[in-house]
Amino acid sequence: MTALLESPATPSTPVEPGRSWKPVLWTLPPVLVVLAIAVYPIARVLWESTETPQGRGTETWTSVLGSESFRNALWRTITIAVGSTLGCLVLGTFLAIVLAFVPFRGSGLVGRLIDTILTLPSFLITLAFTFLYGAAGAVNALIGEITGRTEPALDFLTTPWGVILAEITFFTPFVVRPLLAAFAQLPREQLDVASSLGASPWRVLRQVVLPEAWPALAAGGSLVLLLTLNEFGIVLFTGAKGVITLPALIYTRGIVTFDLPGAAVLASIQVLLSLTLYLGYRLIFARLTGSRQER
Repeated sequence: MTALLESPATPSTPVEPGRSWKPVLWTLPPVLVVLAIAVYPIARVLWESTETPQGRGTETWTSVLGSESFRNALWRTITIAVGSTLGCLVLGTFLAIVLAFVPFRGSGLVGRLIDTILTLPSFLITLAFTFLYGAAGAVNALIGEITGRTEPALDFLTTPWGVILAEITFFTPFVVRPLLAAFAQLPREQLDVASSLGASPWRVLRQVVLPEAWPALAAGGSLVLLLTLNEFGIVLFTGAKGVITLPALIYTRGIVTFDLPGAAVLASIQVLLSLTLYLGYRLIFARLTGSRQER
């Protein structure tokens, strides 16, 4: 018994656990879903874009990229998307600052109305604009009764400005909501200290509030730019025949003229623009996040 107690305990040999396949099995279904929903359609579109009357080749790409309609649609798409995004950033920042820091009666109702816009389809905004600012809309009818004009005083819905204003109205909540979330996390004591040190409201806003809101502003602006770049319903329902964007041109080529290879080329370019924008957003967001952590 004493010998057993005095003898050193032999270390037990660790048993190497066998390789578990459970993580792989749990990862496989999401990967298959992504392949079926995203990768396969993109690959199919790319394959369709190489179809030519002689077989397979790059003739369709050369023809589409060299056409004037493509260049005009690309330029129109970029200008409308950038203009709408800038308008959403300016209007959304103003609304978020007012809702967060300027108390007034009915601010909760305004916030809920902004949330309601997020649930509506985009073409309803265009229809509302038509009823208000169209040739036979309420505003033109009121101006006609006051001034006696027979022709509409406002006629901008079928122009790029009409599309931009409709997109600003619809997509501004996508900027307001991230900013309100960022402002809610801003310590109130920080604002009180800045005010007590004699800083003006504009200086507090510029040096305290906005630097903390840059990631939210970048996220909202990038989302709006991506959505406006691919917006089709507003352009279609405005009836702006001279405002042809890439999504509208894809619709025309694929549905109206039944030029599937040409539509596939345009769709591939649209996907490339969206992916480039997404990667750019990720790089900018990572840099902003890294600079905030360094501070």
